[in-house]
Amino acid sequence: MTAAPVERVDPPLVADERTMLETWLDYHRATLLMKCAGLTDAQLKIRSADPSTLSLLGLVRHMTDVERGWFRRRIGGEDAPPIYYTRAQPDDDFDAVDGADSAAMFAAFSAEVERCRAVVAGVSLDTRVPNTSQDGRGDFSVRWIFVHMIEEYARHNGHADLLRERIDGAVGD
Repeated sequence: MTAAPVERVDPPLVADERTMLETWLDYHRATLLMKCAGLTDAQLKIRSADPSTLSLLGLVRHMTDVERGWFRRRIGGEDAPPIYYTRAQPDDDFDAVDGADSAAMFAAFSAEVERCRAVVAGVSLDTRVPNTSQDGRGDFSVRWIFVHMIEEYARHNGHADLLRERIDGAVGD
């Protein structure tokens, strides 16, 4: 089994703020999947940049939980606990990939993204979301969460670039 090809749509050069944020986020979601496309189950699990435990499948698992945390738990107020990690094992989204079913992980990612899109649809960018982390920073706006998610994907897509290149030499955005 290999990771499926992905169609990635470039964000528009001119659009309203909401469209711009949503399309850039979708662009980065697709970029992560593109970095995984064409690889076997075993290749997706390779930790190709020692001493890091990062793998492409670990990044997909991590971003599934990040989506879930920000959109479903924070914005949607849902009881949606993490899927791949626990308090006792906080890095299992990255570390516990050896026995994972890659196809199931990609299906979970896609399903989570769809649920997250539904949660945030129609929610104003100005909506304030309580900060439950006790860090004293105050509430988050939905706008901030979109920008943060774009940043989170951009950072991890940089990791994915390096991991993929070390696996099979593939480069590109």
